Amino acid sequence: MSDRTRGPGAGAGGGALYGLGIFGALVFFWQQADTFWDYVLAIVQGLFWPAFMVYEAFKALD
Repeated sequence: MSDRTRGPGAGAGGGALYGLGIFGALVFFWQQADTFWDYVLAIVQGLFWPAFMVYEAFKALD
């Protein structure tokens, strides 16, 4: 089945799920922070943690 027959929003589910992962990670790490640099690190961790999680999941499926 080609992308043209499924509609323009057919492939957007993965992006939405990844976005929820980023948001959830940001909330989690933000709640753990105490100092200014902890908050900065929380933002960095929140943005990159889902990518590492997906990488480890694919590595486990190897």
